[in-house]
Amino acid sequence: MFNFMVTNEGGLTTAGYAIAIIAGIILFLAAICFAGKHSEKHKLTTRQLVFCAVAMALAFVTSYLKIFTLPWGGSVTLCSMLFIVLAANWYGVGTGITVGLAYGILQFIQEPYVLSFFQVCCDYILAFAALGVAGFFAKQSHGLLKGYIVAVIARGAFHALGGYLYWMSYMPDNFPKSLTAIYPIVYNYSYLLAEGIITVIVISIPAVSKALAQVKKAALGTSL
Repeated sequence: MFNFMVTNEGGLTTAGYAIAIIAGIILFLAAICFAGKHSEKHKLTTRQLVFCAVAMALAFVTSYLKIFTLPWGGSVTLCSMLFIVLAANWYGVGTGITVGLAYGILQFIQEPYVLSFFQVCCDYILAFAALGVAGFFAKQSHGLLKGYIVAVIARGAFHALGGYLYWMSYMPDNFPKSLTAIYPIVYNYSYLLAEGIITVIVISIPAVSKALAQVKKAALGTSL
């Protein structure tokens, strides 16, 4: 059905890229409308759009700054997930999921690999949209830290689901046979938790924590 969109290697053809970009724009606009209708103020302000766009751009740029990369996808980046989590921490779950959705589409266009439609949803759309759950903790004490940890776990759950459904045949021969049942969990959380630990250390530095608090005030339009 999708042969004209996907190459034999699992990448996208020219038609595939064109359709992915068009679909991404449509989904992003639909998500913006949904988030706007369900936000506390019933609309996304210009300030919110600007800060969300900057957060997504920073996430995209830092996703290229890789500390190491695993052979079948996944890498430890320079805190790229943090910027999506920040949007959720500033503006709530709906906006966080919207930004995560848009970022997932960008990741798909950046490094596409297609085995099936649902695999794309697990590895790109749902996994990055899940980072928006950080917004549930926005108003709690140490909300950014708590939200970030839960967001990383949520993203990993979708990658692991995709792993069970589509990636088990890629398990290396030297992986312990007794641990076969947890291979997707071990594989995906190995890089996610590594990046998570690095990011938690960074945002726990007093100077960084104070700076992020000031940025949040600016994002919300409150006095510094």
